[in-house]
Amino acid sequence: MLGSFSNIFKIGDLRRKVFFTLLMLVVFRIGTHVPVPNINVDLLQGNTNNFVGLLDTFSGGALKKFSIFAMGIMPYITASIIMQLLSMDVVPKFTQWSKEGEVGRRKIAQVTRYGTIVLGFIQSLGMTYGFNRMMNGLVTDTSWSSFLLIALTLTAGTAFLLWLGEQITEKGIGNGISIIIMAGIVANIPGGIHTIYEMQFNNPNSQVFFGVIKILLILLAVLLLIVGIIYMQQGLRKIPVQYAKRVVGRKMYGGQSSHIPLKVNSAGVIPVIFAVSLVVFPSTIASFWVKPTGEGIANWIYNNFQVSAPLGMTLYAVLIIGFTFFYTFVQMNPAQMAENMRKNGGYIPGIRPGTNTEVYITRTLTRLTFAGAIFLTIISLLPFAFSKMFGLPNTIYIGGTSILIMIGVVLDTMKQIESQLIQRHYKGFIK
Repeated sequence: MLGSFSNIFKIGDLRRKVFFTLLMLVVFRIGTHVPVPNINVDLLQGNTNNFVGLLDTFSGGALKKFSIFAMGIMPYITASIIMQLLSMDVVPKFTQWSKEGEVGRRKIAQVTRYGTIVLGFIQSLGMTYGFNRMMNGLVTDTSWSSFLLIALTLTAGTAFLLWLGEQITEKGIGNGISIIIMAGIVANIPGGIHTIYEMQFNNPNSQVFFGVIKILLILLAVLLLIVGIIYMQQGLRKIPVQYAKRVVGRKMYGGQSSHIPLKVNSAGVIPVIFAVSLVVFPSTIASFWVKPTGEGIANWIYNNFQVSAPLGMTLYAVLIIGFTFFYTFVQMNPAQMAENMRKNGGYIPGIRPGTNTEVYITRTLTRLTFAGAIFLTIISLLPFAFSKMFGLPNTIYIGGTSILIMIGVVLDTMKQIESQLIQRHYKGFIK
C-alpha cells in the first residue's frame, strides 16, 4: 500500500494534480473563516436547529460562522436536480442537448451555472431573512442595502466554490464538487468525535466503563458500515456480450467476447444528496414562522418534516429509492445500449438482439437498482438507530450519509489515480 502511494509522487503530471487539488482544498478551508459583513455570528454558534446542522455539515462549518461559503454548493445541487428533470422530455431543447454528447453536456452545464447563480441569490436572501427572523438580532443592520450586500456576498461565495470545483475537475484529481462536499464533511468529523466524547466521559450522569463500551461499539459499527458500503459500491453484475464475426475486404472483425458491467449502486451518493436536500425544504421554510406556543401549521410542518420524525423519515426513504431509479436510468439507457450493441454486431448469448435485449437489460438493471436503493436507504437511516441505541444527539444523524459520501468520493478518486498509474506501468491500489 505504501509503495503504491509513493508511486503517485514519481509521476510529475499526477503529482501536480494531487498538489493542485490539495491547494484548492486549502483555499476552500480558508474561505470558511472569511465572515460576511453585518452578521452577529455568536447567535448561530449556539443554535441547535437540525437543518442548520445539516447545512453546516455540507458547508464544512461555514454556516455556523456565516462565512462567504455559508451556502456551500447546495444551490448548484438544486439547479442540477431541476436541469435533469427538465431534460426528461419536459423542455425539448434541453432534451435535444442531452443527446448531443459532449457539446450538449457543456450547454447544459452552462445553463446549470446560470441557474445556480439565480437560485443562490434567492436562497441567500431567504436564508438571511429567515434566520434573522428566527434568531432576532442575527443581522446587525436590517436595511435593504445590508440584506442585498449579504445576499450578493453569499452568492459570490457559492459561485467561487462552483468555479473551484470545476478547476479541481479540470486540473486536479477526481470530481471537484464531490471532493468539496467530502472536504466539508471531513472538517466536521473532529467536532462530532468531541461531542460523543463529552457525552460519554464528561457527563456527570455517565459511567466511564459503560462509556468505553459504547465507544468501542460505535467504532465497531462504523467499521462494519465502511466494509458494507465498500462491498456494495464495488459490486458488479457482468452481462456477457458476444460479437459476431464479419469480413470487411480481406480482414475479419469481431468474434471476441466482452461484457457489460452493471453496478449494484450505479447512482452513487447522488440520490442521498438530492433526497436530503428536498426532504428538509418544507421544515426549513416553516422554521421561519415557528411559534413558541407550538401551535399552527408552521409548527406542524417543522416538527413532522424533520428527517428524524416518522413522516420525514418515510419521505426521505421514498425519495432515496425514487432518485436512485431515476438517476440510474438517466445514466444508463437500456434502449440505447441495446441499439449500440445491435449496430456493432453484438448480442447477449441466448437473447435476441433488439427489443428482447432491451427488455433483458431493463429487467436486470431494475433488480440491481432495487438492491442498491434499499442499500442506500438502510445506510441513510442507520444513524437514527445509532442515536436511539447509544443516546447520541440528533445533530449527528447525518453520519451514515457522510460515510457513504466520503467512501464514494474516495473510491471514485482512487479509480482515477489507478488508471493513470496503470497507463504508466505502475502498480495501483486496487488489486
